[in-house]
Amino acid sequence: MPLCSMKDLLKRADASGYAVGSFSVANMECIQGVLQAAETLRSPVILQIAEIRLPCSPLYLIGPMMMAAARQASVPVAVHLDHGKTMDCIREALDLGFTSVMCDASHLPIEENMRFAEKTVRLAEKYGAAVEAEVGQIGRGEDGAEQKEVIAGVDDALRMDGTGIDALAVGIGNAHGLYAQAPHLRYDVLDQLYGRIRSALVLHGGSGLSDEQYRHLIRCGMRKMNIATDLFRAQAQACSGEDIFTNIKNSSQAVSGIVARNIRLFGSEGKA
Repeated sequence: MPLCSMKDLLKRADASGYAVGSFSVANMECIQGVLQAAETLRSPVILQIAEIRLPCSPLYLIGPMMMAAARQASVPVAVHLDHGKTMDCIREALDLGFTSVMCDASHLPIEENMRFAEKTVRLAEKYGAAVEAEVGQIGRGEDGAEQKEVIAGVDDALRMDGTGIDALAVGIGNAHGLYAQAPHLRYDVLDQLYGRIRSALVLHGGSGLSDEQYRHLIRCGMRKMNIATDLFRAQAQACSGEDIFTNIKNSSQAVSGIVARNIRLFGSEGKA
């Protein structure tokens, strides 16, 4: 199965009313666990890594591993840079063959956010890659640091959609990491956007939501669901013994179990 475009995966998901899981990885064990579940359940998936994770998992090492795993998979796999903050990192991911990149300037005024997105789209077009951007601001950063939550404005989302991006993450009361309490998600924002924008809608901060919240989000048009914290916690909890090879096996199996549950919940099982 060839390496796939995220744009194509999300278009197919929209046509059939399901979502594709975009699973954050940090090491070989996590990559293996994601693909084991995807191949068993015959589901398309997205492998992703955020720029902020690269001090622990350098892109020049983990990027080729992600690409090799995707090329060897028997199901459609896209490889994605999550929360790309710098053009240098975005360019490096594209040079490695990533099929999509996220340009995240959501903390800046909308005009600057749009300029960063437009610049990224122009660059990504040379590689045939898709682009994701973000509007509003998601509570708590990818590194767990607290940040002000900003609900996405519909007008800003429509303007960002006009930059040529392929996917749009929207702040609707979601947050990275673990939720201290059940979040109040603004489905009304999605209702105003779905069908009016060409970009696929993306949810960040998926770990910890209820099954019904996921189902509601999919009904509102969410087509890409990002999962990170649940995977990292499962890996950490699985590694308790002194034998490194047992830890590797247990770590992959723990990730596979989380991914399999999400694939079934998102409705992508059997869609490969």
